[in-house]
Amino acid sequence: MKCYKKLLVTLFVFLITSGSDSQTQFSSAFRIARLKYSGGGDWYNDPSAEVNMMNYLRQHTVIDVDEPKFYTVDIASDEIFNYPFIVITGHGNISFSESEVRRLRTYLERGGFLFADDDYGMDKAFRREMGKVFPDQKMQELPFNHEIYSSHFNFPSGLPKIHEHDAKPPQGFGYFLNGRLCVFYTYETNITDGWADPREHDDPPEKREEAFKMGTNIIVYALSN
Repeated sequence: MKCYKKLLVTLFVFLITSGSDSQTQFSSAFRIARLKYSGGGDWYNDPSAEVNMMNYLRQHTVIDVDEPKFYTVDIASDEIFNYPFIVITGHGNISFSESEVRRLRTYLERGGFLFADDDYGMDKAFRREMGKVFPDQKMQELPFNHEIYSSHFNFPSGLPKIHEHDAKPPQGFGYFLNGRLCVFYTYETNITDGWADPREHDDPPEKREEAFKMGTNIIVYALSN
């Protein structure tokens, strides 16, 4: 069993140093938040995904997980700084305003982590918009020996293939700040669809298990770094 003391400390430090002006009382227990965005893409699809992933964390790790439900957050809200881990997904267009670009960059610079999962159709828009957030670097493909593939469960061949789209191999990409992976983008795999309720995509149990295990790895890595 992995030691998660460092994860809980990381979460606590993120919350007290975020600079949020929000007066809302916020639990220090871990929550996954879905990022809202403009542009027409369905940022809200499969709301059962994060709920099921949080339940999996409760059952298979000792991370202090808050009540599993569908949490959402807007880039423009101070509440974004209450979440050390946010998810962006969808099938269509994404559009960040200039202020949202600056705010997302600030969130990441302060220790936040963004997990992006292409739900088939957002790749072009995501790469374009993240190029505004990181004009100083190109998105890098992570090697299979990167820690994110072994932080809890072992994936020696990289990302599992959850859904077939264009018969391409799954790929994991990242953006870095001061050597820290702060954005992880999964392409041609659809990890979050594997988290959703079985009736949504009819994924076999073994594929859903792979999706949950990889999700655990991503979260454990994010909270440990």
